[in-house]
Amino acid sequence: MSRLNTPFTRAVGIEVPIICGAMYPCSNLELVAAVSEAGGIGIIQPVSMIFVHKVELRKGIRFMRRITDKPLGFNAIVEKSEFLQKQMAKWVDIALEEGIRFFVTALGNPRWVVDKVHAVNGVVYHDVTERKWAQKALEAGVDGLICVNNRAGGHAGTLSPQQLMESLHDLKVPLISAGGIGSEQDFIERLDQGFAGGQLGTRFIATTECTAHADYKQAILDAREEDIVFTEKISGVPVAIIKTPFIEKIGTKAGPLAKRLLQHPTLKYYMRGYYSLLSLWQLKKATLHGLNYNDYFQAGKSVAGIHRIESAGTIVRRFAEAARISG
Repeated sequence: MSRLNTPFTRAVGIEVPIICGAMYPCSNLELVAAVSEAGGIGIIQPVSMIFVHKVELRKGIRFMRRITDKPLGFNAIVEKSEFLQKQMAKWVDIALEEGIRFFVTALGNPRWVVDKVHAVNGVVYHDVTERKWAQKALEAGVDGLICVNNRAGGHAGTLSPQQLMESLHDLKVPLISAGGIGSEQDFIERLDQGFAGGQLGTRFIATTECTAHADYKQAILDAREEDIVFTEKISGVPVAIIKTPFIEKIGTKAGPLAKRLLQHPTLKYYMRGYYSLLSLWQLKKATLHGLNYNDYFQAGKSVAGIHRIESAGTIVRRFAEAARISG
């Protein structure tokens, strides 16, 4: 059987087991649709679509449908915030009404999403970094797991791809490897480890369809694996970014007061909220306007395998062909 024919591709109805992961603020409509059109699946990030790219969700989905009639996915953040939950529930309903049937959940209990999606025979995968979160997600009824490893950009995990596979393989659901896939060989290695697919983020930022600033794309091309560092100054927990002169100047550790507030049983939530709001603004400015803002470029260790800017479709087709030939 072909490496590309996996439980994930069969469940979602795609040709190539590649996900373009949801990225704030990089998930612009053209990029998401291009990955799906090439045979993988692009994930809609509603906060990015609405607040960065200034497109109403339903209109955005219909715009992407003019580019591709192939499956699209949707990222549902399920954290406990009452405001976000209410808003996300409305967005999930719109996505379902517009025919989206693959959902990736994160940061909380996905049960309410599972109930809505399963009611229309859809599929839900959940982001996890370790076994305890995987078990909770499966108890909530998810169909598969996005296994975020220690090579990912943004909020990375602590375990290697192989450690995650060894820890989760007995759960008997499809596992998607997220983090550190920048080259065809990286992709093939994950499939051969037993993963049902790969989720790519950083690799798809360095594409012609992505509307991130040229400075961001060049930073990815220039970066080496050792240039990926973790900062506490975005959300209060380590986030993988590219080391730039600005990052070297300000450091990556939260200050003494911030650390104390982050450890407080109540105040930590307010501190994380402050960090999150600040980081969303900083990431948006840096991504859209480049190094004049001297801010943060999120990226993972997949930068080691990224050497040129090319179309998203070229990447999906090249990875697929490499997997077929080597198989």
